Amino acid sequence: HFFSVFNRKSGEPPLINGWIPYLGKALIFRKDAFKFLLDQQKKLGDIFTVHIAGRYITFIMDPFQYVYVIRNSKQLEFHEFADKMASKTFDYPALSKGKFPDLKENLHRIYQYLQGKPLDIISDHMMKNLQDIFEWKCSQATDWETEKMYKFCCSVMFEASFVTLYGRVPAADGHKVISEIRDKFIKFDASFPYLAANIPIELLGATKKVRKELIHHFLLQNMTKWLGGSKVVQARQDIFEKYELLGDYDKAAHHFAFLWASVGNTIPATFWAMYYLLRHPEALAAVRDEIDHLLQSTGQKRGPTYNIHLTREQLDNLVYLESALNESLRMCSSSMNIRISQEDFVLKLEGNQEVGLRKGDWIALYPQILHMDPEVYEDPKEYKFDRYIENGKKKTTFYKAGRKLKYFLMPFGSGISMCPGRFLAMNEMKMFLFLLLAHFDVELVENKAVRLDNSRMGLGILLPDVDIDFRYKLRS
Repeated sequence: HFFSVFNRKSGEPPLINGWIPYLGKALIFRKDAFKFLLDQQKKLGDIFTVHIAGRYITFIMDPFQYVYVIRNSKQLEFHEFADKMASKTFDYPALSKGKFPDLKENLHRIYQYLQGKPLDIISDHMMKNLQDIFEWKCSQATDWETEKMYKFCCSVMFEASFVTLYGRVPAADGHKVISEIRDKFIKFDASFPYLAANIPIELLGATKKVRKELIHHFLLQNMTKWLGGSKVVQARQDIFEKYELLGDYDKAAHHFAFLWASVGNTIPATFWAMYYLLRHPEALAAVRDEIDHLLQSTGQKRGPTYNIHLTREQLDNLVYLESALNESLRMCSSSMNIRISQEDFVLKLEGNQEVGLRKGDWIALYPQILHMDPEVYEDPKEYKFDRYIENGKKKTTFYKAGRKLKYFLMPFGSGISMCPGRFLAMNEMKMFLFLLLAHFDVELVENKAVRLDNSRMGLGILLPDVDIDFRYKLRS
């Protein structure tokens, strides 16, 4: 490896500068970011800067220092970076250009519909829509039905999320219309890592055409035909109508981006939660017992003809289900939390440490390192469904070097970049697993190991490298 390590200025971290102009260490980082960062940490300590594709990214590896990055939201900004990346990826004009005063703030306020009482309403709709889909699945499964697991999760979660957010397609072939949108979505999603890496869409085959077709589904004349959409989407529509400079195509592109944000990570996260449960019979039995106990204690019956209702409190009290879900999120999430320095300044850290930053430098937290730290999580490569339970209750205290960690599980980002839909996403995944295990006997058909596909490292939930056959039938 031809790299040089040197200080750029006094107080600045050591720089790892690749020998290929512009690319720097981009290729080796993309191949296996986790291993690369651990190797550099061993050589250089907890703070270092890496030159990656024209960017200087300073990594803070010590989880006790995360709080100092997160609290400096004025000097270390996130939204402008996210806006530029999203506008390029989803083909709408950047919000930060001044043509759309307060649009960013107005859209951010709408996330109130994904919290509190409004969250209960949208979760209830999601539960009903999931039950409708599972009821249809039940009618098909008179005996064992075999399907590909990722395809199954994608089909169920995409349709339930779409109908919950945007409404039903009233046409007789409504299922077919949503399936066609889903198939295009999967094609676009396969190119997402390349778009996020700033590769021109013109170099990505049919991606540009597919994106345009997807955006056209969300033009106002199409959306007005859909019945029973959510308040969050309606509120977004109302805001877009106030901006004359925002064209019909731009508004539709925003709606498409919101769909991607809603399901792009939830679908693979649902797959991993289901996959790990089916791989571990003890976990499956514990979660199923908890589900059956809740149904018995609330006088509800399982089966395709019965409507199951769950309050938020009941969902939150399913400690084994939540722990199993958190454990799969720990193992499959690989998000990079990025901030951009707005000025030359000195970031003050714990223990009188200081980091000199230049305007435009990127700061990155890479929580996957924390999630796989054997000091924090014993045997981190092993799936332990009850890792987040202690004495029958939720476990929220984890330690490193004898000290309690403020941040120990970060699949949804941190601080100002934390996913505003995280509460809905958790509810959706819990409800999917609840209904699946309440209605069906489920088992793997193949005994092959599914591994993480690292092509999305740093971008959220990693996808599986292959799909796997499973089978299900109605529980007796």
